[in-house]
Amino acid sequence: QVQLVESGGGLVQAGGSLRLSCAASGGTFSNYGMGWFRRAPGKEREFVAGISRNGFRTNYIDSVKGRFTISRDNAKNTVYLQMTSLKPEDTAVYYCAQALYAGVISILAGYNYWGQGTQVTVSS
Repeated sequence: QVQLVESGGGLVQAGGSLRLSCAASGGTFSNYGMGWFRRAPGKEREFVAGISRNGFRTNYIDSVKGRFTISRDNAKNTVYLQMTSLKPEDTAVYYCAQALYAGVISILAGYNYWGQGTQVTVSS
């Protein structure tokens, strides 16, 4: 059974940075794409960023392009989300997820394992 554990969330002022980490265990991490999603208060969970199994391909929602960077270290079974120039609208619970396939997937249904989430709060 795959387990995903996020860390690195917290409270930060607008314009600040955070790096989220997601440690995977129980599966073959390097075989699958990974993704980050978020759920803001009163909103649906949305895709934020995805990365292919080898890290060569990535995808982002428009609102975070140029500010967020997804990366992975297959030797450490860990995926990261570096977030810079944070805005209050980035406030959400952030989840990492393992994809069903090796590529970059941007839809919820393309993922079958999820972490518990980590809270990111950006104050204005």
